[in-house]
This record gives sequence, C-alpha cells and structure tokens, in this order.
Amino acid sequence: MNERLAHLFSHFPDVVTGLAVLLGGLAVGLLVRFVSFGLLRAYDRREDSALARSVGRHLRAASAWFLPVLAVSLLLPLVPLPPKPFEVLRRVVEFTLILTFAWGLIKALDVAQDLVQRRYQLGAPDNLRVRKLFTQLQFLKKLAASLVAFVAVGLVLMSFETVRRLGTGLLTSAGIASVIVGFAAQRSISNLLAGFQIAFTQPIRIDDVLVVEGEWGRVEEITFTYVVLSIWDERRLVLPLNYFIEKPFQNWTRTSARLTGAIFLQTDYTVPIDALRAELRRLLEASPLWDQRVCVLQVTDSKERTLELRALVSAANASALWDLRCLVREGLVVFLQREFPQSLPRMRAEVAGPPVVGSVAVD
Repeated sequence: MNERLAHLFSHFPDVVTGLAVLLGGLAVGLLVRFVSFGLLRAYDRREDSALARSVGRHLRAASAWFLPVLAVSLLLPLVPLPPKPFEVLRRVVEFTLILTFAWGLIKALDVAQDLVQRRYQLGAPDNLRVRKLFTQLQFLKKLAASLVAFVAVGLVLMSFETVRRLGTGLLTSAGIASVIVGFAAQRSISNLLAGFQIAFTQPIRIDDVLVVEGEWGRVEEITFTYVVLSIWDERRLVLPLNYFIEKPFQNWTRTSARLTGAIFLQTDYTVPIDALRAELRRLLEASPLWDQRVCVLQVTDSKERTLELRALVSAANASALWDLRCLVREGLVVFLQREFPQSLPRMRAEVAGPPVVGSVAVD
C-alpha cells in the first residue's frame, strides 16, 4: 500500500504539469478565438463586411472547439506522462481535432453559400440563371458536406487497429461486397444518380413553379433523395428525386417566369364586345401586375343561352398572374353589372296564353 502511494506521489508533479499544459493550451485557444472574432466584429462595424458577418455567424461555435484543441495538440509534446497514458491522451486529442476540423469545413461551406446568395439575388424579377446556380450549389454543398463527414469519420475509425483489419478483409472480398451493397442500396444509388442528373440537366430548379400531382407550388429544397415543394396554402409536398425523372409534370418557369393566363366569362348575347374589350385594356393599364405583353378578348364559344368570352392576360410570374386574373375577372363583372346589367346571363321563356276566338278568350 505504501509503495502504491509512493508511486502515485512520485508522479504527482508530472500530473500537475500535464494538467497545467492542457489548461494552458485550452486558454490560449480560447484567447485566440476571442481576439480573432473581436477583430472580425470591429472590421464588420467599420467596413460593413458580409464575409465577416457570415464567418462570425457560422464558424463561431466550431472555432470554440477547434482552436483550443489545436492549441492543446501543439503543446501536447510538453505533457510529461508515461507512454501508455500519453498515447491515450494523444488519440483523444487527435480524434477531437479531426472531428472539429471537419465541422469547421462544413460550416465554411455555409459561408461560401452566403457569399454566393449575397452576390446573386434569388428574389430578382428575372432570376433564371440564379435559380440554375442555386440548384447546383445546393446539391454540391450537400455532397461536399457528406464527403467531409465521411472522410473525417473514416480517419477516426481507421486509427483503430481492429477497424483497419476489418477494412483489409472487406477489401479482400470487395467483389462480393459490392454486389451485396449494390442490391441493398439500389434505390439510394438511383436517387443519388437522379440528384446528379437534376443538378446538371435541371428539369427543375430551386424556386421553380411546378404543378405536380394536381398541386401548384414552388421548389423549396432539393436533397440527395427528395424534393420539397412548397404548396400555395403553406403545405409541403415531398417527392422522391426519381419522380422527376420518370413521371411527367408541369414546370411553369422552365425557360422563363413569364406566363399567360385566361379569364372566362359567360354573358348574354346582347353584350357589347367592343366596350368590354376597352374596359379590359383600361384595367390592365391601371394594374402594375400586367407586363404589357398580352391583352386579348375573344368570343370563344356560343352556347344555347350564353356567349363564352375569354380574356388573355400576361404577367411576369405565376403569383402576379394569379392576382391579375382575379383582378380582371372582378373588374369585368363589376363593369357589366354597372354599365350593362342586361348583358349578364339571363333565362328567356315564352309564355303562351289561352287561344283567342274573335275577341273572347276561351278557357
């Protein structure tokens, strides 16, 4: 017992020194982080830098771990520990450094995305090229983040001797393993290939307006396996990537966001077409939603009791077109009610009285 206590006390100064070195390394890393982000904030206040704001927002948490661990790893040779405890400590620091560095790289992708989004505005009126860029950027960002995470976890696992031996055995039987994995992950691989195809051939893009499964909405997100469609009533329609490769759908913004829409009216045969056409022109010229491309009013059908009128109007995008169609429909109906109420649809009937003989009606 006394020998054990003597042995422990003999290493006590080394333990204290090791703790001091580790705590000192952590303090140095935190100090470097504090000073670095303080300088970033000062630079942002002076220059209004989007890069400084983005770095501060995305890398703040990752740097709080990475910089102290990096400082500890640099000071690790100064820790006076026996070989086995030192090796355990070195492994822990190495694993933490790899994982925190990978975390920082993934968050750096968010910084790059912020800079691209600041340079190219998705909300611009003519944003076709921007939507193409954002679709590819989102897919490549997810792919890069997945590769970074995969490599980081692989480096950590491969540092264990048992895992290395397992990896060697798997490589030996790579042919059989690839066949098994291919069958097991067939759907996942096909979705991944569909993601590459969508990202670069772009049948759909971020912010495209689609009609899918009878639903109207905008493409909100494209992942490795599915597409999220934001429906007009704030629901979300989630569809697998393969859907957009294998099935037909409507893309209203494939080459341009501009659209033409129709408004149908049922009127009486007495309707003054020219007056209604002039009112349509007046309504469109008074509305900022109209893009001044299409203004047409035609009689498209004549039925037994009514005429069918079709007004064609155009707008810069689908949302503006919907509002413009509603505005024109309401305006034309109000115009007919106010100026030509007799031109609204009416039911006509002929009432025959009793036969008349001479000047006397016969009952």
